Amino acid sequence: MTFDDFDLAPSVRRGVADAGYSTPTPVQAATLPLGLDGIDVVGVAQTGTGKTAAFVLPILDYLVKEPLPGTGPRPVRALVVTPTRELAIQVAEAARSYGRHTPLRVATVYGGVGKGTQRTALRNGSDIVVATPGRLLDFLSESEIDLSWVDILVLDEADRMFDMGFVKDVRRIVAAVPEKRQTMLFSATMPPPIQDLARSILYKPETVEVGERRDPAATVAQRAIHVAEAEKQDLLHHLIQAEDVDRMIVFSRTKYRADRIRKKLDRAGFSAIAIHSNRSQGQRQRALKGFESGEFQILVATDIAARGIDVPGVSHVVNFDAPTIPEDYIHRIGRTGRADATGDAITFVSAEETDHLRGIEKHTGRAIETMEVDGFDKPALAEALGTSTRSNPSGHRSRQKSGGRPKTSQPRRGKGGSGRR
Repeated sequence: MTFDDFDLAPSVRRGVADAGYSTPTPVQAATLPLGLDGIDVVGVAQTGTGKTAAFVLPILDYLVKEPLPGTGPRPVRALVVTPTRELAIQVAEAARSYGRHTPLRVATVYGGVGKGTQRTALRNGSDIVVATPGRLLDFLSESEIDLSWVDILVLDEADRMFDMGFVKDVRRIVAAVPEKRQTMLFSATMPPPIQDLARSILYKPETVEVGERRDPAATVAQRAIHVAEAEKQDLLHHLIQAEDVDRMIVFSRTKYRADRIRKKLDRAGFSAIAIHSNRSQGQRQRALKGFESGEFQILVATDIAARGIDVPGVSHVVNFDAPTIPEDYIHRIGRTGRADATGDAITFVSAEETDHLRGIEKHTGRAIETMEVDGFDKPALAEALGTSTRSNPSGHRSRQKSGGRPKTSQPRRGKGGSGRR
């Protein structure tokens, strides 16, 4: 099957071809026929499966084929709501890329930056708006955006919006769009609150489920290392050299810890940049672009970035701190092994994080392979003594590749409308 098998508008098909895509991913192949027919959709798929195109292409196709008459300011006819500004930017870029041969305008609306440019884009008219809930509600309260013409509503990463406390905001947004519309809801997991939301806002939806629910991407090799808390930074340095790393994302528990990890990586001679909520939007975008271009090999991030990073070729994700919420583990490791590529996810587990690992294994329904690295002690002994028991009295580890990956671990596996008004 290719994209030519779908009844896409010629201008949209050209945009897809120009972007270098010819074969749809499984979630795209299952969702596109429904989306193009105007049917409400619940999509359950892990991150990195190509679901952005699964809803962007039906939006572009509909708006091209069903233009509104008149020459006045363009009303918003498609609204995509995302939990983070990084994801909003990513979706908008995809819409502009696939829609490059169409006259459609795309605007992004998100917090963390001034309202001036966004307000101007809305006043000049935008066919598609990609927004985070808070800033969108701000513009609604200021009467700067009219959602009464919306024909297609998309809620992307719905479970993350629930985690971030946006469900009430989402319901306010839904109340502001026409009742007669097409709605598509996408989520990596489907906890009860998201199921309730879907039942209340979608009309006779079709469910598309790719992969096992709650199961991380099958293309990611998952491993855990039990290590003393004080050993984590040296272990990270060792793995960067011992593993075949192209691009690595390191997740930390807090933004202050992310900065500390990045500074120590810099001092050790590694090329790293940090991204978290204390960074301005411009700084965050420059960091992502530098990481994608290869200027930085390592990106240190907090969970704010787990849903908004879509960088090809991320070979490794390291959980410097084991996540306390199992869903966050899924979203973190989804930054590698994207779009059928393969990757490695390694979780550092200190003594106090053992229960977090058990929670992840229970949630995913699988045991995570445990590996040992020569010269690094398990936390039960080292932390009970309150110090490192490594033989090197200086406290610093040689940056040689000795030890490497244990023989029992896997080698790295490559790089990587009837329903409308």
